[in-house]
Amino acid sequence: MQYPEVIKAALEYIEQNLKTDITAEELAKMANYSTYHYYRLFSSVVGSSIASYILKRRLDHALAEIAGGCKAIDVVLEYGFDTYAGFYKAFVKMYGCSPKKYLSIYQDHKPKKPEVVNMYTKKELQNVLENWDIEKNLPVSDIYLSDGSKVSGNVWMVGSDYILKTGNREVLMKNLKISKELHKQGFSSSLPILTKTGEEYLDGKDVFILTRGIKGEPLPRSDRFGDNRIKFGEKYGRSIARLHKALKAIQKDVLPDEVNLYKNVMDWALPNVKQQNIQWNMGIADTIFDDYIENFGALYDKLPKQLIHRDPNPSNILFDNGEVSGFIDFDLSEINIRLWDVCYCATGILSEGSDEAYEKWLDILGGILYGYDMEGKLTSEEKQAVFYVICSIQMICIAFFESNDIYRELAKINRQMLKFIIDNKENIMNLLK
Repeated sequence: MQYPEVIKAALEYIEQNLKTDITAEELAKMANYSTYHYYRLFSSVVGSSIASYILKRRLDHALAEIAGGCKAIDVVLEYGFDTYAGFYKAFVKMYGCSPKKYLSIYQDHKPKKPEVVNMYTKKELQNVLENWDIEKNLPVSDIYLSDGSKVSGNVWMVGSDYILKTGNREVLMKNLKISKELHKQGFSSSLPILTKTGEEYLDGKDVFILTRGIKGEPLPRSDRFGDNRIKFGEKYGRSIARLHKALKAIQKDVLPDEVNLYKNVMDWALPNVKQQNIQWNMGIADTIFDDYIENFGALYDKLPKQLIHRDPNPSNILFDNGEVSGFIDFDLSEINIRLWDVCYCATGILSEGSDEAYEKWLDILGGILYGYDMEGKLTSEEKQAVFYVICSIQMICIAFFESNDIYRELAKINRQMLKFIIDNKENIMNLLK
């Protein structure tokens, strides 16, 4: 049985037995793994420990039954809590507020199981690589960021020169097309290595693309926050502006989707964040949301829009000898306001979350904005909109991360970021005056 099937079977078993005692040893035995190996496998796929996952499922189902009119004490005892006080304490720790307050905010609660992403063993990946004429048995390894977190379960380093990637077919094809068009523009990009049959990708049950890696690595954290942080911020900004010029030249050939950022925030993210503001006692005044609606609404239609990267976080911007050598991962590229990429690069740096990041971030943001302005010339409306675009990014991240159990810690980080950004509105607005 492959990894996804093993975990899917476990999740289904857990779902059917939440009112019984479930142990990690029991789940490991069902999957024919050692308990130690199973702990690691479960955590890597689901994004939380076995105990934490089971606790959350019990809390979710118990709350749903209470919301449906069942007697609270009877429900919590059925789900393995010794007392209602024990359930209450666990719920507040998980959701930031009491069950009663949660239901007053969201009205109801429907448990939602997480999706299990595809996972591949190293042996399976070696078999996939047999379709390319490269050196045999090159080591296949997960790709990690400088902070130690794994990029995803769908991209791997092969040897020291190649990148193997799989995932959604439509997304991969768009990424491939953009890379090829950027190459024609003279931009460094990851071109596909042809298979033994001369194809640009392996097309089977899953699509796989093998590329040669672009020279360079993400800028180390020590440089991003070091004494030269403003200078490196400028390099980020200038490189994004140059990328935008290349992307604008090819957007007719790519035919990307067009997104209305303001509408997305208004229809989905902002209402969700207003709920979380109450749930987690974030301390954001309603006037902040009113200000966003009025002022960003007035600015939005005047902001330049074009094909953008959409995910230029620091791990997707490579440096070589202190200079930007290229961008990777155009999976999310779309027609959007160009200011998104500038601000997303900055918030990606802030998301590292330490006190150091918060203390020095305004310097870095100023450098990024200055660098972009020198190369791509920000309009007066863009300069006025920087704060609101950053808030847009944070609200989207908060709403998305909170809706996915494996990203709950990221939701917490992004809530803290939004509060910090709001508290520093005047400082941000003054950066480009």
